Amino acid sequence: MTSTDALPTWRDGASKQAILGFIEQVVASGLPTEQRIATFDADGTLWCEQPIPVQLDFILRRLAEQATSDQTLRDRQPWKAAYEKDMGWLAAGVKEHYAGDDTKAKLLLAGVSAAFAGVEVEQFEALSGAFLRGTDHPTLGRGYTRTAYKPMLELLRYLETNGFTTLIVSGSGGDFMRSIAQEVFGIPPERVIGSASALEYASTEQGGAITHKGALAFLDDGAQKPIEIWNRIGRRPLIAGGNSNGDIPMLQFAGHPDRPCLGLLVNHDDAAREFAYGGAEKAIAEAGTRGWTVVSMKDDFATVFDD
Repeated sequence: MTSTDALPTWRDGASKQAILGFIEQVVASGLPTEQRIATFDADGTLWCEQPIPVQLDFILRRLAEQATSDQTLRDRQPWKAAYEKDMGWLAAGVKEHYAGDDTKAKLLLAGVSAAFAGVEVEQFEALSGAFLRGTDHPTLGRGYTRTAYKPMLELLRYLETNGFTTLIVSGSGGDFMRSIAQEVFGIPPERVIGSASALEYASTEQGGAITHKGALAFLDDGAQKPIEIWNRIGRRPLIAGGNSNGDIPMLQFAGHPDRPCLGLLVNHDDAAREFAYGGAEKAIAEAGTRGWTVVSMKDDFATVFDD
């Protein structure tokens, strides 16, 4: 595929030209393929994250089930919000997190950690995959596995065609995303980095079991993203793509002065075809000083989803 045929669902404009120009520059430079690393956030970057992130929907249903069975949980957050379907409390927690206030986020994370305590990792993967393949998005009229952004999928494939290794680096759980990463994004599970629960191993006659301990090992957001990239692959990315203030450190990490780099920010400004919302104000402001490319969903995506 030549550059003139690439990214057909991207409208011609500055964003598309910045992407194609950067890839051509890297290829022409002869940079070894092992150094061609591209990391992308998932929620809001590769697929839809509104009105709530996909994994949050999955977890809230679990919490609601627990509160239905145990009425003592109904006055505790986040079980209370899940049981009462209080989307306002949950949305405020996410918004406040990106504004620097983690009061509600800490309560939510505690509930998230407890939701699957004692569940074996293979069982969790099966539950995640069944939910994702069998659940419709609450407003878009399509299944969750069909809410990936077609232009971003095209970008992933074009990068791979040009010798790049693509990775997902998500605030959602790594095990949750791995259950459908190959199917939805064309990225194998071993190239998924995400938040992680604390795990424990027990010897069994069936080959041993790994289970969730009911505690969070780390939240893969903000400064944790570049740390986990380094822990997993020991390289800086050349390309980093995100959509929120929580992606700023990952985009900064790609911007080392001794090599080329491309930072991408997906700006959700298309209420007609998807959603229009904030959470990236700091990132967009920093884009102006660091030369990151801000991708307008409204102006740069000729289509949003694969119909």
